[in-house]
Amino acid sequence: MKNIDNINFSDKRALIRVDFNVPLNDKMQITDDSRMRAAVPTIRKILDDGGSVILMSHLGRPKEGPDEKFSLRHLTGHLGKLLDTEVQFADDCIGGSAKEKAASLKPGEVLLLENLRFYKEETKGDEAFAKKLAGLADIYVNDAFGTAHRAHASTTIVAKFFPEAKALGYIMANELANIDKVLHDTKKPYVAIIGGAKVSTKIDVIENLLQKADELIIGGGMMFTFIKAQGGKIGKSMCEDDYLETARKIISSAREMGVRINLPSDAIIADAFSNDANRKEAMADNIPDEWLGLDIGKESMKKFSAIIEGAKTIVWNGPMGVFEMSNFAQGTRAIAEALAKATAKGAFSLVGGGDSVAAINQFGLEDKVGHVSTGGGALLEYMEGKSLPGIQAIKE
Repeated sequence: MKNIDNINFSDKRALIRVDFNVPLNDKMQITDDSRMRAAVPTIRKILDDGGSVILMSHLGRPKEGPDEKFSLRHLTGHLGKLLDTEVQFADDCIGGSAKEKAASLKPGEVLLLENLRFYKEETKGDEAFAKKLAGLADIYVNDAFGTAHRAHASTTIVAKFFPEAKALGYIMANELANIDKVLHDTKKPYVAIIGGAKVSTKIDVIENLLQKADELIIGGGMMFTFIKAQGGKIGKSMCEDDYLETARKIISSAREMGVRINLPSDAIIADAFSNDANRKEAMADNIPDEWLGLDIGKESMKKFSAIIEGAKTIVWNGPMGVFEMSNFAQGTRAIAEALAKATAKGAFSLVGGGDSVAAINQFGLEDKVGHVSTGGGALLEYMEGKSLPGIQAIKE
């Protein structure tokens, strides 16, 4: 599949779909610019070739058209510093100002378009809207892995107007190469760690991983659905009763396939969902009625860390507990540290999904693992074996 290294952008205008959906505080300052920093190499390659760049992205979920709070205008100053060049801004993504500014771009110049989602046509995958975006440039580059699973106008439909002139940016190419390592080019032992709140959102990815992994570690809120499915007492812990049978089937499939499922043996429990709640340790399958599990316990941390440190390929999606609360972050921290140790010993580790990425960043270990994915839903769907519309559109 074509990536930007196969193209000379000299005197060309490149329309790049980036993922600048970054968090802003109430003063409209960026609180985490990692997605913007990740896009810099792709933008720089095009500028260094002597091309010009038109950037398009969404920001947040504006309900009714333009809304100052979701304007990409707030990003221009910081983006200019990252690129060491002035960033022009068009206060629309398809109207007169966008056309005019795109047409007058000189080599080496950068233009940022206003939020795509100010138009409902973006998420609807409207062809006429995509055609207007396409009219701004000579080449289309998709570098937004986080939205590759959505068939939106700017991620998928726009590509059909560039039959010969479309490519993946460095983020996309890098994501696919790294995810393929945990899907196809795996070294054994292979350990998959799945956490987070719900089993229902992870069934397909668990089933796909069972065909590859040697060990599956399950933590987070979803562990209680598995524990209850086997007759455990879980108190007021989170549980999806509709998925107890699914959990039993997953356990039985794993047994048949020779995959070991590792559930926590102990948990940190609390009498309320609060960082200040009373807390104590308990067996994970014997939690008192009015208590709920909010993290894995010390024995589980020790056991899971040993499994991870002995692995050669590791994929991690989803935290072990409510890591946003400091009193229930130890289990997730232990997993992150074990991942870093295994990576230092030569294992390949991939971390993906919003919460796992937030956790690895919170603990300052993002540079100590093999690859931190920028995609949440896109990563899961790709790992489920689904084809992603944003990638398919570049292939076709």
